[in-house]
Amino acid sequence: MSGLAIIIVSIAVLGGGYLFYGRWLVKKWGIDPDAKTPAYVHEDGQDYVPAPRGIVFSHQFSTIAGAGPVTGPIIAAMFGWLPALLWILVGGVFFGAVQDFGALYASVKNEGKSIGLIIEQYIGKTGKRLFLTFCWIFSLLVIAAFGDMVASTFNAFSVAGQVSRPSAAAGSISLFYILGAVLFGLFMKYVKPNQGVLFLVGLALFFAMMAAGMALPVYLDKAQWRLVVFAYIFFAAVVPMWILMQPRDYLSSFLLISMILGAVVGIFMTNPSMNLPAFTSFNVKGTMLFPMLFVTIACGAISGFHSLVSSGTSSKQVKNEKDMLGIGYGAMIVESLLAVAAIVVAGAAATNGKLPGGTPFQIFSAGVAGFFMKFGMSEYVATCSMTMCVSALCLTTLDSVARIGRMSMQELLYDEDGKAHTPVTKFLTDKYVSTIITLIFGFALSLGGYNNIWALFGSANQLLGALVLIALAVFLKTTGRQGWMLYIPMSMMLVVTMTALVMAVVNIFRKIGAGQFVFLTDGLQLIVAVLLMSLAVMVAFHCLQKLFGKEPSKTTPSVAEKAT
Repeated sequence: MSGLAIIIVSIAVLGGGYLFYGRWLVKKWGIDPDAKTPAYVHEDGQDYVPAPRGIVFSHQFSTIAGAGPVTGPIIAAMFGWLPALLWILVGGVFFGAVQDFGALYASVKNEGKSIGLIIEQYIGKTGKRLFLTFCWIFSLLVIAAFGDMVASTFNAFSVAGQVSRPSAAAGSISLFYILGAVLFGLFMKYVKPNQGVLFLVGLALFFAMMAAGMALPVYLDKAQWRLVVFAYIFFAAVVPMWILMQPRDYLSSFLLISMILGAVVGIFMTNPSMNLPAFTSFNVKGTMLFPMLFVTIACGAISGFHSLVSSGTSSKQVKNEKDMLGIGYGAMIVESLLAVAAIVVAGAAATNGKLPGGTPFQIFSAGVAGFFMKFGMSEYVATCSMTMCVSALCLTTLDSVARIGRMSMQELLYDEDGKAHTPVTKFLTDKYVSTIITLIFGFALSLGGYNNIWALFGSANQLLGALVLIALAVFLKTTGRQGWMLYIPMSMMLVVTMTALVMAVVNIFRKIGAGQFVFLTDGLQLIVAVLLMSLAVMVAFHCLQKLFGKEPSKTTPSVAEKAT
């Protein structure tokens, strides 16, 4: 099967899912285009700001489309491209897009509250505390996995000591990007340009940063880049949103558009052959297709992290309830298409059924760069550009998750009035202290390498998705809406992720028996895996008890609920 045929079939399936299944969900749950959304009810000019659908969609997509839709599918290609493709299409339409839309819908209907606070409202304070603990531990895994990936991608030296100028240049571009984002943030805040000027200045800055980075590559090894990356995400997690994250997201949109267009247009123009087998085996070097396929491909199929974005920031910007389908369901569908493109690009780059060496970032970057080169772009410029594109997505994820991890820790330790009162809690909830604690644990886990962390991260991410689906089912039932369409996805993901976590624990114990156990990496992973399983069981118990209880407790309708 050709890469072009795969893309065409995928566009048809994903587009059909949006047009038919997505709209069916809207009819089942109910949308009121005349209701005042939280963005208007609580408008404050900072977090609650009504925005056009296109702007909110861009925010949602740029935030959720991190490293996952590129990394997961390429790693999962070890089972063959067909199982990965099927899971992306089925998972994207019936699992991931439903979760993202559902989380956005529930938040908009509940004054823009996060999933953790929605759980508190419909399930109870214990459920909220357990969920926030889970979110904090999950953030450590994301920081560890993606931090190690970026450091590996920017590493200018191979194992044999060879120098990679494109990797060094991509790292340099990233540093210029950070500086450029700060300058752009100051420009946006104090000059307040119109949208046209903003676009032109941003585009000019984009090309300037790319040119400067390519001309002045930075040659650092992986260990040095790891320190640089963690110093950056500490800075990003504590400074105001307007000075770094918001302008960086805007500038990253240029990279995101370039990457997607480069991949999809390149596939259409070249119609590459799939040099990977459609299916290899149910067991590849001791890794079982079930459950590992379903936790390896998170973003692109279903990702619990998306729900934190849908209910954390996007819900506070929705201008009209009728925009929610395009923002929540639509952004996930586009991400699934990116995941399919990653499979095709990797398949085209394979030789004799095997992927080339390097990280998934490097494989994808080199593949799309190859498409660009066929249209006259030099190899150096094409490789640098694409390496920076995928790494920028990963850094964008790190931006968000470091802040989410810090906020989860703070909310967990706050008293019922949302404040810290004792000297200990005041110290631990300090913005800088809570960020440092979060990053120290994330850094320690990253030393194990993303290959060792990815399965644990994927399991936690998918487990978060399962818990969110259960919580959404409780919300739908409690508010008199139909939620039975969530039962199969939430049950499957709960079984898959718990199985994967048990297998991870078993593998760590095997290392102990073989004398290969390393406490700093394997020990932390063991602790995290056990904590995740314990928290998941307790959260699921509280949620399911509420869901299948005879009389679910009634809650006071929110402002949005009263409007409907």
